[in-house]
Amino acid sequence: MNINMTLIGQTIAFAIFVWFCIKYVWPPISTALHERQKRIAEGLDAASRASRDLELAQEQASQTLRESKEQASQILEQANKRSAQMVEEARVQARAEGERIIASARAEIDQEIQRAKDELRAQVSSLAVVGAERVLEASVDEKAHRKLLDKLAAEL
Repeated sequence: MNINMTLIGQTIAFAIFVWFCIKYVWPPISTALHERQKRIAEGLDAASRASRDLELAQEQASQTLRESKEQASQILEQANKRSAQMVEEARVQARAEGERIIASARAEIDQEIQRAKDELRAQVSSLAVVGAERVLEASVDEKAHRKLLDKLAAEL
């Protein structure tokens, strides 16, 4: 056989093979490559969107955390104010109760003093009657001289 004929046969076989590959093999491979390229592009877009969503979520989380901290500080501040107010109210009530107790004790002391004065006046008036009886050596009628004894007791 001749080399030229072999070469021409090989060229024709190669041309048929190339035509066959272009007609039947290359379109599915090209389609698969385009689909893969689309999927990769979609995956990159999805990753980009997910990255942006993650950043937004992190910003929202930090904003929520800041708001929570502010609320917590406000709640603590209100609790501290309320506790200070309660302590002050307790002090005021304690002072009022103490003043009431002191006033009650003073009133009771004044009553005891008045009772003691009345007892002393009664004792002084009876001692005065006894003394007057001894001085006069006569019986002084207590009923008859009651006005005088009351006046004497009031002066003492």
